[in-house]
Amino acid sequence: MTKKILIINGHPDSESFNAALANAYKQGAIRSGAEIRELCLRELTFNLNLEYGYRKRMELEADLLQAQKLILWAEHLVWVFPVWWGSVPALLKGFLDRTFLPGFAYQKREHSLILDGLLKGKTARIISTIDQPVWYYRLVYARPTFHAMKKLTLELCGIKPVRTTLIGPIRLSKDSFRAGWLQRIERLGEKQV
Repeated sequence: MTKKILIINGHPDSESFNAALANAYKQGAIRSGAEIRELCLRELTFNLNLEYGYRKRMELEADLLQAQKLILWAEHLVWVFPVWWGSVPALLKGFLDRTFLPGFAYQKREHSLILDGLLKGKTARIISTIDQPVWYYRLVYARPTFHAMKKLTLELCGIKPVRTTLIGPIRLSKDSFRAGWLQRIERLGEKQV
């Protein structure tokens, strides 16, 4: 069964390994017959800051309105980004703050602290790179990026399941290491997961 897949590249550098990973997933998904759309966040024009928090509404720029349409269109969201300082790049964080808003991604229950996810029926894959060994990031730091992105963002908004792929260490890695990962990510795209 083919899916509608949105690939979201959250790396600000168009020549990054993350761009190659996003392209590898895309090539595999195209080969499997999936319908693909892409969002390269570095190409969007928008204010990264949710200037007033939720106290006052900020109008969404045209690129963010289009991004929301693409997110609603997609059945499967593929997020590609590096882990920086145990988190996501500012570009991706700003995108999430500005687009995953009440009424779009979730709804607050009246007289309750519970949120209802509005993006149910969608699945996701997170593909992240890191400059330290994956085992170290997992054991010593308990993968804070994935807790924030998977549990406290995507799943909270109703997107399930969210699968994760962490690739590292990238810094000082050999071409053969990177080529092997590009092949694995392409296979994930073929499987549409």
